[in-house]
Amino acid sequence: MNVASRNELYLKGILSGEGLFPHLEASPSQGFFTWDFGLDVLPQEPGIIVIRGPRQYGKSTWLEYQLRETLKSFGAGTALFLNGDYIAGPDELEREIESLSGHFPADAPLRRLFIDEITAVDGWQKAIKRLADRGALRKVLLVTTGSKASDIQREAELLPGRKGKLARTIYLFVQLPYRIFYEKAVPVLKEDTLWAYLIAGGSPPACAAVLETGSVPEYIFQTTAEWIYGECALAGRSRPMLLRMLEQLMRRASSPVAQTTLAAESGMANNTVAHGYLDLLADLLVVGTTEPWDPSRKTRVPRKASKYPFVNLLAANTWSKNRHTTPASLRSASGEERGTWWEWAVAAELFRRAARAGDPAPLQSLFWRSDKHEIDFVREERPWIEVKAGKASPFEFDWFGKTFPRERLLVVSAERFETGAVRGVTLEDFLLNDAI
Repeated sequence: MNVASRNELYLKGILSGEGLFPHLEASPSQGFFTWDFGLDVLPQEPGIIVIRGPRQYGKSTWLEYQLRETLKSFGAGTALFLNGDYIAGPDELEREIESLSGHFPADAPLRRLFIDEITAVDGWQKAIKRLADRGALRKVLLVTTGSKASDIQREAELLPGRKGKLARTIYLFVQLPYRIFYEKAVPVLKEDTLWAYLIAGGSPPACAAVLETGSVPEYIFQTTAEWIYGECALAGRSRPMLLRMLEQLMRRASSPVAQTTLAAESGMANNTVAHGYLDLLADLLVVGTTEPWDPSRKTRVPRKASKYPFVNLLAANTWSKNRHTTPASLRSASGEERGTWWEWAVAAELFRRAARAGDPAPLQSLFWRSDKHEIDFVREERPWIEVKAGKASPFEFDWFGKTFPRERLLVVSAERFETGAVRGVTLEDFLLNDAI
């Protein structure tokens, strides 16, 4: 069913029928999961909401769910829909939005226009700006999603003063929280629950598949790879160089590395080129940056070697040399590989929490290193975090309280303990409790 036919039925209040909500109908995660990315309830006042997130994480399914629930709750014609994948450019987008805005019933209690994948339209913000300036969106809540490599937040910031009076207008659609997966999966997967979540990366379709079949199917990895290859091509970058960069990031894992080194070992001309590929992966919410922290000056040191953890674990698994399709595969991984996955899992969770809270730089984090010791994540006004995939003892961290007497340390490992300034929790403890 095409978009025009769907909108005709929405105007009549018809909510049942094949093709009316195709992503909800086809979603393997339907009925299993809820979403939690900071936008719990859509506002009833007009404005513009921009939601950005990776493929395979359920943005389109969420959008259709909100579309259907709006029609259920507020009546026929209160919600309409556009698909950016089928719009040629900003002029056509402007015409389509203006046309649909005129179809809302005059007595509608509210008006919501949902646009999926708006970033497929080059220059989409120009159309929104022109419409807003003319007052055409004055009574409409515009809800848009996108996953294009050109950062949707930067484009959305070109609309100052045109997004209404909403308290927050930009959201990142991040991975499913572990606690939501845990509630559904632990009766079935039992001790494999954590491992299943890690190999699925919190992607709802991948989580639903591993819960149903015990493994992540190949098509999910293929879709993830094709999405990133496609964005690489749209950005005018080389696929072979992207693959070499990914290989280096995998090989370096949780070790600091200078961009000049990444450039040289990836066969790139200079660190500026390497920075461009890292920016691409960051725009896609695949890789974060953990910069060194100087405690004496209480500042980050961006010019020194940084870490580049994968914050999208499904993408990490897609390019992993040892791709893990089953929980047992990751559970039996070597200690070094498991340590890498543990650190990436903590980085991904910190990113999820920061994105949900509306942090303007959720991909940025800090680490500290001396000649003898290292702390993986330095946090302001929160316990610092050290990650160890194996067992840990509080005696290993006697030095911490002496070196940083005003700080506390959280050790994510296989052991639980608490002594002085140091507390040990398991990875599952950490993922289940946002407060630690």
